[in-house]
Amino acid sequence: MAMLDTPTFSHDCGDCPIRHRAVCARCEGDELEKLEQIKYYRSYQAGQTVIWSGDRMDFVASVVSGVATLSQTMEDGRRQMVGLLLPSDFVGRPGRDTVAYDVTATTDLVMCCFRKKPFEEMMLSTPHVGQRLLEMTLDELDSAREWMLLLGRKTAREKIASLLSIIARRDASLSLKQGSKRLIFDLPLTREEMADYLGLTLETVSRQISALRKENVISLEGKRHVTIEDFDALQEAAGDDSDGGMFA
Repeated sequence: MAMLDTPTFSHDCGDCPIRHRAVCARCEGDELEKLEQIKYYRSYQAGQTVIWSGDRMDFVASVVSGVATLSQTMEDGRRQMVGLLLPSDFVGRPGRDTVAYDVTATTDLVMCCFRKKPFEEMMLSTPHVGQRLLEMTLDELDSAREWMLLLGRKTAREKIASLLSIIARRDASLSLKQGSKRLIFDLPLTREEMADYLGLTLETVSRQISALRKENVISLEGKRHVTIEDFDALQEAAGDDSDGGMFA
């Protein structure tokens, strides 16, 4: 497993940019102090493997900045991307020694890591940590069910719009941007990676992005810098009911 210590990257838990969404979101002062004692930061360069499937993982972590992919390789060598890790997402599973998926940094990545054994002990003694992790696990289950619908039933246009919507909503919630239909973010995946993730061809991805741009639903600066000009229109293109709000 390739990792780099990042001693120059330091956040007090109270000042952390993902504090309101991370596993420590409900922790109070004394609980944050306990987390401070068992945490450290790791950084990864874009394209670097965080951990391989089947490897022993002696830490759990929250993504502070950047994006990583979860992927699985089949016996015949075929590789499928099965998930994204965005800022505030939790990596690792307490009570399990090994990892089920390859985790790869898509962009430069910083993770706030906790030594696994002390973290597992803290879950038992600090209800706020366990409660928040349960909430995040249930949210992840809901997202997995939503993704099953996306891959199984949605059209190519709906798949692209849904992915853009998911990333835009997460960026907005982390930045605490509310009340605006116009959202701006950098797309963390190449079009090739989007095609792999969504089960589409590269040509289809490019065609659908171009269609959304021509309809003024989105605008692009280069290939990665995206502006959602009308979030409601994007939700409609995704085939979703927008009544649930942007930040669910």
